[in-house]
Amino acid sequence: MEEKYLTIEELIALPKLSNPSINDNGTKVAYVKRQVDWDNNTFQWHVWIYEDGKHYQLTRGRNESYLPRWAPAQSLSSNTLAYLAKPNERDRKRQIFIKPEGDVTGIQVSYALEDISAFQWAPSGEGFFFISREVEANSIKKRREIYGEIEYTNREYRCNNLYYLDLQTGLAKTTVVNQLPKDLREGNENEEGNSKKEEKDELSIQFTALKNLHIIDFDVAPSGEKVALITFPSPNLAEQDKAEVYILDIHSQELKKLNIPFVGVKHDILFSPDSKYICFTYFRTGKWFDNKCIGIYNLVSDEVIQLSPENTGIDECIYPLRWTSKGILIWWQERISSYIGLVNLNGEVTSLIADTNSYIQTATISLDGENLVYIKGNSQECYDLYYNDLRITNQSAILENRAFAQKEPVRWLSLDGTEIEGILCKPVNFDLTKKYPLLVKVHGGPKSTSLAVALEDNIYPIESFIEKGFIVLQPNYRGSNGYGEKFRSLNYKDLGTGDYADIISGVDYLVNQGFVDAEKIGIMGWSQGGYISAFCTTYSNRFQAVSVGAGISNWVTHYVSTDIYPFTHYYLGDIPWNDMEAYQKASPMTYINSASTPTLIQHGDADKRVPVSNAYELYRGLCDVGVKTELVIFKNMGHGVNKPGMARALMKQNFIWFCHHILEESMNDFYLPSKELD
Repeated sequence: MEEKYLTIEELIALPKLSNPSINDNGTKVAYVKRQVDWDNNTFQWHVWIYEDGKHYQLTRGRNESYLPRWAPAQSLSSNTLAYLAKPNERDRKRQIFIKPEGDVTGIQVSYALEDISAFQWAPSGEGFFFISREVEANSIKKRREIYGEIEYTNREYRCNNLYYLDLQTGLAKTTVVNQLPKDLREGNENEEGNSKKEEKDELSIQFTALKNLHIIDFDVAPSGEKVALITFPSPNLAEQDKAEVYILDIHSQELKKLNIPFVGVKHDILFSPDSKYICFTYFRTGKWFDNKCIGIYNLVSDEVIQLSPENTGIDECIYPLRWTSKGILIWWQERISSYIGLVNLNGEVTSLIADTNSYIQTATISLDGENLVYIKGNSQECYDLYYNDLRITNQSAILENRAFAQKEPVRWLSLDGTEIEGILCKPVNFDLTKKYPLLVKVHGGPKSTSLAVALEDNIYPIESFIEKGFIVLQPNYRGSNGYGEKFRSLNYKDLGTGDYADIISGVDYLVNQGFVDAEKIGIMGWSQGGYISAFCTTYSNRFQAVSVGAGISNWVTHYVSTDIYPFTHYYLGDIPWNDMEAYQKASPMTYINSASTPTLIQHGDADKRVPVSNAYELYRGLCDVGVKTELVIFKNMGHGVNKPGMARALMKQNFIWFCHHILEESMNDFYLPSKELD
């Protein structure tokens, strides 16, 4: 009996693992598993625990949970797990919960007035530091009552502030709340009571409330005396280049801004175990396609050390994950593989896992540097959770007795001689003597990478395409991660044309191998991949069908409407008013009169990163020049897919679109619901 490929529904329902956390003793692991609730059309995120060789689910239901964190080993709470969760259906603000050793369920301990976005245990285990957005001013609430919703752009920010919550105070509050009747227990929904209580969080100590100080990352010193903060002037993503680093003295509550010579965005801040140093990442010249390096700041001498390619030997972005007694655990990528290791203050790197055939998504380590937990996958296995060298989950069981796309790296030369690598997805019974229709799937970013990992996609149904008889090329075009700083900078002032050269040369390479039908080729992509697909639909007639997902169509109108406008002048070289020619050269709309390829456009109407105006502009232009096109707007969807039903619709539409325009099959089921749902 022939093995079947996974269906669209099976692909979407495949659980995804994230947020691994190991306790300081290295004996217990917590992680988050995302599963699908089809009936309520939601993705559910829940905390699981692994200990003594067994897994059990800690949280359930529709109140998702995130970010599990074990209490410090030296504390009385050392076997207690904390995590963020939404208390109930009415109160959807994320709060801190704990699960003491021996307890079956979690206990809510925080009652913040706004979402808690991140938290850490105090080193003593007696409480938590957390960041949460400042509460909306009563004056703005009053204005809304009188005038309706009004926004003064770039003037009324609500910044993230730092707070401290005493654990026993939180537990005492929970004890009182649980003794109340249900109508009072669930947040005092009475309107008058709510308006009074939203003035102040009575349980937590607020440490920061300064104008132009929006906290995006923090770490607590193991000594418990200081907190390191990375801040932006505001929540506006366009101001992230103005990041600063502060040290907060817990006792005096004084803030000190550090004099750090590195420009550009800073992230990933960590204290050393002795509390004398902090580390953080930064772009060394401030450009987004630079390598991310690690800066080390000596808090005693105020000296700065740089861990860069010159002393680490790693020509890629390096990310610090945890500072242990043996060094800083770091993650980096090389081509389509990734690695973890320990680095010391001299830049000397000790590799911990050097599996060139796998990709490690994320990792963590025990405080003594002895026990690793990481999520890893490869071309024959899905992403699974590993404890040291032991695989402790079995996501790959879904592949047993099933066919799945065979993924292998291929390389070719672009039109300017640059070597490009990509992933070729083939059927299990691939035949070199046949001619296959080809689809090109372009990743986003552009600082992302297509990988040779089984079942890795949730927008384009690669498995269904392969089963239908297509092969799929996933190119890592110029600007992609994994190939060094120089390669990542090659699309500077070369967006569109450079991307097209890398992709079309890959198409030509496969056609010349003899197993691709040159008259049956399509291209698809999301975000930056959607932009490149849009460029291909107007700039070229090489494709028989195109799908544009959340793609940019006009760089000028995109620049003035996106929430991250510096992206444009980082890659195009300047703002449009100073170099309109560069913006026009890179814009798909510039070539609209040459367009001829049937094009599907999919976009969320709540997308702030690539506003939906891009979709409408491309759609109107294609219609005006007589190109067959379909525009599908997903209501209340942002830049990413946040509901399984939407993922299902996206996949089905793309599958039908390419099967119709390349294989000449029916379009009847394109307009959902299809006959199978009637």
